[in-house]
Amino acid sequence: MFIFILNHFLKGIILKNQFTLIALAACFTGNVFAQDIVKIGHVAPLSGPIAHLGKDNEYGARLAIEELNAKGITIGGKKVKFELLAEDDAADPKQGTAAAQKLVDQKVNGVVGHLNSGTSIPASKIYSDAGIPQISPSSTNPKFTRQGYKTTFRVVADDVHLGGTLGRYAVQKLSAKNIAVIDDRTAYGQGVADEFEKAAKAAGATIVGREFTTDKATDFTSILTTIKGKKPDVIFFGGMDAVAGPMIKQAKALGLNAKFMGGDGICTGELVKLSGGTIADNQVYCAEAGGVEGPQEKILADFNAKFKKRFNTDVQIYAPYVYDAVNVMVEAMVKANSSDPAKYLPVLAKTSGFKGVTGAIGFDEKGDIKNGSLTLHSFKAGNKISIAVVR
Repeated sequence: MFIFILNHFLKGIILKNQFTLIALAACFTGNVFAQDIVKIGHVAPLSGPIAHLGKDNEYGARLAIEELNAKGITIGGKKVKFELLAEDDAADPKQGTAAAQKLVDQKVNGVVGHLNSGTSIPASKIYSDAGIPQISPSSTNPKFTRQGYKTTFRVVADDVHLGGTLGRYAVQKLSAKNIAVIDDRTAYGQGVADEFEKAAKAAGATIVGREFTTDKATDFTSILTTIKGKKPDVIFFGGMDAVAGPMIKQAKALGLNAKFMGGDGICTGELVKLSGGTIADNQVYCAEAGGVEGPQEKILADFNAKFKKRFNTDVQIYAPYVYDAVNVMVEAMVKANSSDPAKYLPVLAKTSGFKGVTGAIGFDEKGDIKNGSLTLHSFKAGNKISIAVVR
């Protein structure tokens, strides 16, 4: 009797262990219990003077990831879970390349970022060498997509379009004859200023001065005093809002009454606060790479409301483009039946007519958005107002 009970007990242990081993093996092979993880990298400045813009971008990515996971996306017959790997590049090229290499080492399936052209351009080589698709939601320097990399895309118009439109607007609509140009020497700032200057000259304006600063500067008295003596009708600044705000405030203190213009880097809701509330009505003009019209306006407005409800803050500028970039990337994975970069990259490159909150998205042979739009803005009563959408 004792031997019978002992044999039965031992058989039970063996059988139990067999089921345990089978279950464990299934987990490791991904057939039962396991869920495929798809890693999406995101890089933006989360520290430094434009951290408010970087956080805005990250929130756009986070919202997209949360919604995709709630939908229960299936890729290649398997349910997947998306994971956001967010990195801070502090708008610094060296930190940007370090962040890019970290994401490559973590074997991300794709990257949405970086925010700045100055970090996106050097990082793009690292992603290209690793074969990892990169979609920037906000880098506008033309060089970004002109390096011959097959992994590089953007969902906004570039500086040729943006700077050129602003240059023509300054002459044709603001009647500017004498223009001073300042840039912060970053890839973005210098690039957009160059395109603005080229278009303004072609439209008949005279560039009375070209001055330089940095993206960390806070005192512009010397530059502005020099410019004041040249009596410009318009001052164009190539750089970000964290520098433009104090510059506008100091120009006001010096009695410099010229119109102030800039690209998408200054075209934010924070500019009024950063200028100390010194912006007069219709004094500042800027352009944002992107823009919607007609029925698309309600779609974008609904996104903005959803964004505010989730994060308790308003969209700064590019969160909707980050949101769309994540969804464009995932749609390519679904169509390719694979999150393997090598397999979904060709599908991503052929994206056409994707219906995003920022409008229809498709890429040309360089990775630029087709038929990219931009929106001209001014400021009135302390609020940014839209003037027109230009394609």
